[in-house]
Amino acid sequence: MTELNRDADDPYLWLEALDSPDAVGWVTDRNAETLKALGGPGLERTRDAIREVLDNKDRIPYPEWHGDGFYYDFWRDADHPRGLWRRTTLEQYRRDEPEWDVLLDIDALNRAEGENWTWSWATVLRPTHDRCLISLSRGGADATVVREFDLATRAFVPDGFFLPEAKSDIDWIDADHLFVGTDFGPGSLTSSGYPRVIKRWRRGTPLASAELVFEGQPEDVSVSAYHDATPGFERSIVSRQVDFYRSEFYLDREGLVRIDIPEDANCSLHREWLLIRLRSPWTVGDAVFPTGSLVAANLDDYLGGQRELSVLFEPDERTFLRSFARTRNHLLLVTITDVKTQVYALTPGPAGWSRQPIPGGAEFDQTWIVDTDPDNDDSYLISSSGFLTPTTLSLGTVGGELEILKHEPTFFDTAGMSVRQFFAVSADGTRIPYFVVGGDGKPTLLSGYGGFEIPMLPSYSGVIGRGWLALGGTYVIANIRGGGEYGPAWHQAALRENRVKAFEDFAAVATDLVTRGITTPAQLGVRGGSNGGLLMGAMLTRYPSLFGAVVAAVPLLDMRRYTKLLAGKSWIAEYGDPDVESDWAYLREFSPYQNVEPGRPYPPILFITSTRDDRVHPAHARKMAALLLSHAYDVSYYENLEGGHGAAADNEQAATIWSLTLTFLWNRLTAAGR
Repeated sequence: MTELNRDADDPYLWLEALDSPDAVGWVTDRNAETLKALGGPGLERTRDAIREVLDNKDRIPYPEWHGDGFYYDFWRDADHPRGLWRRTTLEQYRRDEPEWDVLLDIDALNRAEGENWTWSWATVLRPTHDRCLISLSRGGADATVVREFDLATRAFVPDGFFLPEAKSDIDWIDADHLFVGTDFGPGSLTSSGYPRVIKRWRRGTPLASAELVFEGQPEDVSVSAYHDATPGFERSIVSRQVDFYRSEFYLDREGLVRIDIPEDANCSLHREWLLIRLRSPWTVGDAVFPTGSLVAANLDDYLGGQRELSVLFEPDERTFLRSFARTRNHLLLVTITDVKTQVYALTPGPAGWSRQPIPGGAEFDQTWIVDTDPDNDDSYLISSSGFLTPTTLSLGTVGGELEILKHEPTFFDTAGMSVRQFFAVSADGTRIPYFVVGGDGKPTLLSGYGGFEIPMLPSYSGVIGRGWLALGGTYVIANIRGGGEYGPAWHQAALRENRVKAFEDFAAVATDLVTRGITTPAQLGVRGGSNGGLLMGAMLTRYPSLFGAVVAAVPLLDMRRYTKLLAGKSWIAEYGDPDVESDWAYLREFSPYQNVEPGRPYPPILFITSTRDDRVHPAHARKMAALLLSHAYDVSYYENLEGGHGAAADNEQAATIWSLTLTFLWNRLTAAGR
């Protein structure tokens, strides 16, 4: 095996220079080769079909509530490729064609300013709701420019708050003060490239004169602060993220007071309540709260030293907490049982917290809370979606009935299709659930992620439906360890030196698909992005005989140098530190870039990435593609100039990326079946 265990041994370091003439020339040549090889009527049909889905004007406009009675939405279509930020009333939203009040037209802004802005987010000032902070990205990167916007005049505020391009953290304290974490100059960022200091900035003063609130350590992931403007419960909270899974939380009470909870726990505040979510067992007095529990305490009593904790959720072997949301008087819990969701409303009372179920979708549908309005009432927006069931968006109030507001259009014919759940057995005997969607077609697309406690759940995708299922293909989602399908323990089972368990799980699902006669190795294609791109690289180098084609999108592949590229250091808690010899001893065994060998039966692979990805450096895909090409493997490569970590900045770019992905897989897998 050829091992590149020193930077000096890496012949493709030059591809890390993002915009160097040699690197740009290499990317240009690879893009042209891929477009030529995959171009044709099939690609055009798939791209057009996907574009129709993405631009469809009958899609659900998913709203946000900011407490002022309006439904806010960011919308893209063919006429507005970069999008409109807009709002409407509930009365209007109920209509098939609501009248939207356009607040900001990004395409018009780009024309006026000669920029290529893409929308990131907006933070509305509470309780007046007359100003907001708008974050705009150049080409979809994580780094943004922040500008103050007047919601009454629909214009940016002259001489208002402004932050230049950076990976910033910012929140309103009041109309004239902000919490700001940004690039203040040397030493103000962590080694991961995120804010290391938080300051309080007063309107009309230079950013450089902002008052220091908190300072983290250089090796932290980040620090942040936010102001809770809940009427009657106004307060500020500062957090220090030591690594991806350990944090410290401080309440600003005329000085910072640390909230005494386990370092690997998360906490949030809801009116008088402190909510604590556990990643490991916690012993308090005689009580032991298991991993994955959610507990609550009265905040003032807790800070005063009392430890009376109410259990709001405790997992069992099959059921875990996915998320929770707050209404004015309740908590909404979304739980997962064998990758099937259920929602409950929790209500505090003299006898403790009571629980009642909230209706969801069918057995294999995913249900989630879209938004709540905790400042004002107990209403909530809730959605349900399945692989073959278009999304439904409903409005509810705790204790009341659901009102269906919107239905997603049907984008493909599901006649003859079904959804089935199976369990594969991994190398260590663990049962791994997976979903099989479609009919009896052998060309099969298997997808997975397996990292950062993120679950892969059922959802309706017009893109997959039109670009794969409607052609006769089968679609599979693998719920491997490293994800969040069974809570923190499922994730922790594949951390660091145990990462190979996620790879073994995915390979077990691939093998089980063949054993059941659903597909064959030659007709089984796989796709994953980001951490899922690392998964794809591992499948290529560790299990090449199991697959007929591979797609790795915005992938993480060079585990020797990942901590030296962009945000890589922030993921040491997930993968390990290659500069620590004991960590490198296991990282070197599965790092795809370090495990490429000549003469192996590698299936064809397509790499998709973005020049503007400032989270996972495109050099991961560039270098892996170059190394494979040097050994004469079948490699396709496409690097979008924009798009950030999502690899696409608008619907046209997204349609291109997906059409290249699905056409590549379809061509390779159907050719193998002939």
